[in-house]
Amino acid sequence: MSKKKSDIDPETEALIAWCIEVEGFLVAAGATLRQAQDHIDEQAEWFTDQFYEGLTPEQAARAALND
Repeated sequence: MSKKKSDIDPETEALIAWCIEVEGFLVAAGATLRQAQDHIDEQAEWFTDQFYEGLTPEQAARAALND
């Protein structure tokens, strides 16, 4: 059984939207869309921590690029 978009809680929805913004900054810095998505997937826990610590998507992308 698949979840409908409306079944996603608001906090998870906000995290997903935030990650999509991070993805855009990674692509703007030179990554391909696939590379950005793969990196976010591989480092999901780290990005989730950054979200809850209050980093903006741009700050998180910059931090990811500096690692």
